[in-house]
Amino acid sequence: MSLISRVLAPSASHDTAGLVRALLAARPSASARLPVPSKASRGPQLPTAPTGLGTSAARIPYFAPVRRPSGTGVRKAVKAGLATTLPTGPRGLGTSTTRLTLPEARRGEAPAAQAQPPHGAAEKPDPAPGLHCPPAVRDDRALGDAVTEGLVEWAEEIGIYPGRLDMIRKADFGRLIMLAHPESDDLGRLLAAAKCALAEWSVDDHYVDCEVEEARHEVLGQRLAIAHSVIDQANLPRAYAPQLEKVVRADPVMRALRSGLADLARYATTGQVRRLRHELAIMFVAYNQEGFWHTAGHRPPVWEFLMHRHENSFIPCMVLVDAVAGYELPYGEFADPAVRRAFTLAGSASVIVNDLYSMGKEDPTDFSLPRLIESEDGCSLAEAVDRTVEIHNELMHTFEAEAAALALTASPELRRFLAGTWAWLGGNREWHAVSARYTTPA
Repeated sequence: MSLISRVLAPSASHDTAGLVRALLAARPSASARLPVPSKASRGPQLPTAPTGLGTSAARIPYFAPVRRPSGTGVRKAVKAGLATTLPTGPRGLGTSTTRLTLPEARRGEAPAAQAQPPHGAAEKPDPAPGLHCPPAVRDDRALGDAVTEGLVEWAEEIGIYPGRLDMIRKADFGRLIMLAHPESDDLGRLLAAAKCALAEWSVDDHYVDCEVEEARHEVLGQRLAIAHSVIDQANLPRAYAPQLEKVVRADPVMRALRSGLADLARYATTGQVRRLRHELAIMFVAYNQEGFWHTAGHRPPVWEFLMHRHENSFIPCMVLVDAVAGYELPYGEFADPAVRRAFTLAGSASVIVNDLYSMGKEDPTDFSLPRLIESEDGCSLAEAVDRTVEIHNELMHTFEAEAAALALTASPELRRFLAGTWAWLGGNREWHAVSARYTTPA
């Protein structure tokens, strides 16, 4: 299959997608970074339409759809129990600081889908033109470059990707973080998220996929267990703790994990850092599963691989949406099963995008959804790609519908988090379309 290169995100016609796009294009005057609210100040969740004297300002508006002649379909969907908006927060006196906003300097910029490819990348045919995904909200190339350069400097200091630091620069990892977190232009916050992301990828590139060093799948479980002792600090008796510490300090991947989490703690709350630690532990379970596939010569059926993608996705990156933006989604809402379902649907969709765009550089024997569908169904690779796009789109439409339904009764923080997740998906797709990590053969 030919190399997968830049794909311009098509204008979405899905009702919910259009409404969310309208939401993210709004320009309220509030700051992009909110102070983290205390437990005492959060208060109860706001109902969608309170009644009574003095309550009109607290009602949450419905946003008009984009490029649609009327809102009839939207109203019918709401009456049927299907929410179709992801509002950023209530309007009225005292509520402006709860709305999702973009950094002042970024408002009014053209969407990334209309921008030119970076570094002289050429336009090439889209192998999956029906991919349903939003465009990126902003594309500040200078900010992305600044994050990338900071990331290269940090990687050299830590010791990951030795002799291959230029790979980080060519892959333009900083641009991913800039695209995926349009609510913030704070270089420190964006770089903290980028460090965590690169540390996570280094586990895969160093331990699993032979990108940096020879993979030793027979000891993968041991290495991941020790790495887990870093993300969830193991407290050994005094006589043995130095031995573990010596092993950790000798491994650049473990140093990267420790350093990334420490830097994140400068900007995120304890709960937000704990949330990331939990998602990394889930990802390590998935890496162990992949290690078994390699050592046992097991080719997973499609259902098992999709389950694997539920655990091995971009969720550890996506979970920092609120931390980077400068607010906190309360734990009770983040842990709600309905929220978890919507969020993990988005995570699975995000990594299926990765499966599509990485095909050009991967060996045909590597594990990816299109290759496994091709093998299991006995179809052509082109047909398998089409089926993969269908699966991605099903996940995206379901996420949009369920997130919109949640937004009807959600707190302002959850509404903002869901809209931020939607924006993250658009930035992720835009980056995959042009990053040299995927458009250059391995």
